[in-house]
Formats: sequence, structure tokens, C-alpha cells
Amino acid sequence: MSKQMMVSASTSGRLIAFVVGRSVVTGFVVALSVLAGFGIWGAYGTWQSAQLALELEKRSNLMSAERAQQELDVASLRAQLKAEQEKSMVYARTLGQLQARMTRLDALGSRLVDVAALDKSEFDFGFEPAVGGLRDVKPGMPVDDAIAQQGMAQVDDHLHQVDVQLTALDYMLESKRSQLHARPHAWPTTGGWISSRFGPRIDPFTGAQAMHYGVDIANRPGAPVLASSRGVVSFAGKMEDFGYVVDLEHGYGYKTRYAHMSSVSVKIGDVVEEKQKLGLVGSTGHSTGPHIHYEVRRDGKLVDPRTFLRRG
Repeated sequence: MSKQMMVSASTSGRLIAFVVGRSVVTGFVVALSVLAGFGIWGAYGTWQSAQLALELEKRSNLMSAERAQQELDVASLRAQLKAEQEKSMVYARTLGQLQARMTRLDALGSRLVDVAALDKSEFDFGFEPAVGGLRDVKPGMPVDDAIAQQGMAQVDDHLHQVDVQLTALDYMLESKRSQLHARPHAWPTTGGWISSRFGPRIDPFTGAQAMHYGVDIANRPGAPVLASSRGVVSFAGKMEDFGYVVDLEHGYGYKTRYAHMSSVSVKIGDVVEEKQKLGLVGSTGHSTGPHIHYEVRRDGKLVDPRTFLRRG
């Protein structure tokens, strides 16, 4: 066994010699090498653990993002489902409203036939409209939507048929109605007197000659304005120069206008009887005092209202 001498100096200046065996030195070197290897391996393991932790965190973030996207997709699908359900409810509600309207129209038509003593075989409002078509639902169309659309189509066909019958019925009733009854004839207010006649006159504002297309009936403010015959309100509201106005359609081409009122008490679509109140005498629009401007049209042509008035 070989030996190795090691020499060192002490603090007193003496030399001290140590004799160490070669095997001890070798073992010491090996021990240092092993320790260094363990240190490197530990450092590598720590780095590898850190990398693994980063990869796990990355995958966790990806999974969280995918889960969030899935939740958004589910929410979107639920919203679409809710929208479809609401649309189906709208279809059902609309169909119910149409059917209710159809029932009322059928009842009205039957009542008119009875009142007018017409032939019920010509005007049968209790019929079911003839329908037809393919049995198969169109590809891609939901069954509920197809049924709802088919139902609304049937109701629409029925309403169209009822409208045709009511038009024909109205024509026959119009033929039976007395033309004298539709003709404007009643004095269009309570009291009053004609303050300006139909035809050429001196304009009260400009002093120039102008055409007056009706008659002015002066009266006290607030006096009732009355329908000159039975009719339907075709306009009720404000017009430039005329102020508050009511227009009535009487049938047989007759139409009357009542203008410069202080207020209106009817609305478009109202059916009014002879001498029914339309509003109040006033001075709105282009006016010098309380009165009503009264016009009569026959087949679209303005005519002298005095021809139709019993007084004045």
C-alpha cells in the first residue's frame, strides 16, 4: 500500500508532516464526487419539478378556459331554447287571438244576415274553409312551428273568406238602405245662423275675393256640433287653417266636414247617428269668431250645403 506525505507549516514556524494513505485520498475524492453528483441531481430534479408544475398550471388554465366556453355554449343553447319556446307561445297566442276575431266576425256576419233577412244559404258564416296540401312536414321545419303556421294559414284563409262575404253583404245592405237616409239633411248644430255662404266672397283676413267651399254657421262658444246624418268618422283631429275637424262618410258618395271646433268628442272609426254630438263650437284655426265651417261633398265634389239644410 503506497503512502503519501503531506507537509504543512505551523504557527511557530515548524514544519509538520502527515503521512496519508493513497486509498484515503481516493475515497475522499470519490466522496466529493458523489456529493457533487447528488447536488446536480437534486438541482435537476428541482428544475424538472418546476417545469412539471408550469405544465400542470398551463393545462389547468386550458381546462378552465374550455369549461368557461362550454358554460357559454350551454347558456347560449338555453337562451335559444327559451327563445324558441317564447316564439311558440307567441304563435299560440296569435293563433288564439285570430281565432277569437274570426269567431266574432262569424257572429257579426250571421247577425247581419238575420237582420237584413238575406238568404242564409248564400251567406253561411258557420262553414269550415276548404284546405289541402301535402301531409309531410317540410324538411328541417320543427313540427310545432309547422302546426302553428298551418293553423294561422287556415285562420287567414277563413278571415279572407269572411271578408269577401262581409263585402258582398255590405253591398247588399247598401243597396237596401235608403239613399235619403244617407243624404245629409239635419242642421249641424243647436241654434246658430249662416254667417257666410257657399261660393265667392271677400276673404275676412285679406280683403280679396276668394272662394268659400262651405257655409259658416255662427253660434255661441261651446254649443254642440251635430252629425247631419248617420255616418262613419273618417277623420277627427286638427288640420291647418281648419282647427279641430271631424269628417263623416255617409255612403252613396256623401261626405261632410265640421271645422273650427273647440274640441272633438269622437274618433276615427266611430259610427255616429243623425244629430249625435261630434264636438263643440269654437274658433280654432283660421277663424274670426265662434262658428262651424260646414262642407258637403257628393262623389268627391264640393256642393252648396244649403241645398241639404232645412233651415238657415
